[in-house]
Amino acid sequence: MDGVKLGLRENLPQFILLVIINAFVGAMIGIERSILPELAQQAFHIAAPTALLSFIVAFGIVKALANLFTGRLIQKIGRKKLLLLGWLLGIPVPFMLMYAPSWSWVIAANILLGAHQGFAWSTTVVMKIDLVGDQNRGLAMGLNEFAGYLAVALSAVLTAWLADRYGIRPYPFYPAVIIAIVGLMATWLLVKDTHAHVQQEAGISSIPRLKQVFIDTTWRHPNLSAVTTSGLVNNLNDGMIWGLLPVLLAGKGFSVHAIGLLAAVYPAVWGISQLLTGKAADRINHASLIRWGMLLQGLALLALPFSNQAWVLGGMLSLLGIGTALVYPTFLAAIAQNTHPLDRAKSLGIFRFWRDLGYAIGALVTGITAHALGLATSIVIIGLLTGFIGWWASRRMIKIS
Repeated sequence: MDGVKLGLRENLPQFILLVIINAFVGAMIGIERSILPELAQQAFHIAAPTALLSFIVAFGIVKALANLFTGRLIQKIGRKKLLLLGWLLGIPVPFMLMYAPSWSWVIAANILLGAHQGFAWSTTVVMKIDLVGDQNRGLAMGLNEFAGYLAVALSAVLTAWLADRYGIRPYPFYPAVIIAIVGLMATWLLVKDTHAHVQQEAGISSIPRLKQVFIDTTWRHPNLSAVTTSGLVNNLNDGMIWGLLPVLLAGKGFSVHAIGLLAAVYPAVWGISQLLTGKAADRINHASLIRWGMLLQGLALLALPFSNQAWVLGGMLSLLGIGTALVYPTFLAAIAQNTHPLDRAKSLGIFRFWRDLGYAIGALVTGITAHALGLATSIVIIGLLTGFIGWWASRRMIKIS
């Protein structure tokens, strides 16, 4: 391990490369954020929320399982190979969406997309934490999530503009073909594995090993479990926004282009804000950041159904983005802070398993409640749950510094 150094500055070229690759990963999911509900209605005549949200259920379950196995696969095949596998799984997705003859093809595409996102995004997270060591983890995760979610927003705007100008298929999905190929080639030719970095950090770490990583991360360890539960609820409301926001806005009379712009506000603010909140996670009590972040999300969700003007909706979606930005890099920094380097990849994978399972749970819960009680009531229920979990987690996380 001679020549291996830990730190953001010491590994800056490779770190920047991984940030760019994660932006490509984010752009892949952004192709669906604003237009898939419209595709469902135009091409397949699907309008019911429960049926419409089926693609998010498929995506969420598969991404969660991919996250769960990331830690084990990293140990077996290495970080770079797993990142390459993630990109290989993503390449068929845009072709399946642009030529899908039935809704089942869209669901199948989201199964591949979920696996791609789970392997690729999780691996870039692990590799960046490997590079920086025990310093600037929050900043590193802030930069990672900034790139990923800003790319989600820009991709959502681009695909909505293409759909508005050229139709719902196939043009909006062309950029994803280029993104997938460039991401695969950049990973293959330029990315270096970070196994040596984590081995070096493991030799100097004083953090005790976890006895049972799955149980400790899920519930037994007070800090890890509080973060995990908060992550699940955070993505539960994100899954709801992903599926129901375009429907809500269409019901308020907004055009496809306007829906695309408004849908992009949330991930754009979320992404950009993490340039600040990531560094805050290195300096401010994690429990406080999670409590206030979840509370802001809850308040934004409570107001969203009752807002009708574009500028008010934009404001609520911005507030939702700021709240999410407060918690997202904090989640990852807190997991890294409370795990031994040799347990970290597994613990991060388990955290991300439960967090991204929130997509599927959110889609199911909000689809059922929206069908039974209406869109507004469904969103209000999730807003109340989000605020409550933020309060509960901050009480359980007393030991986190």
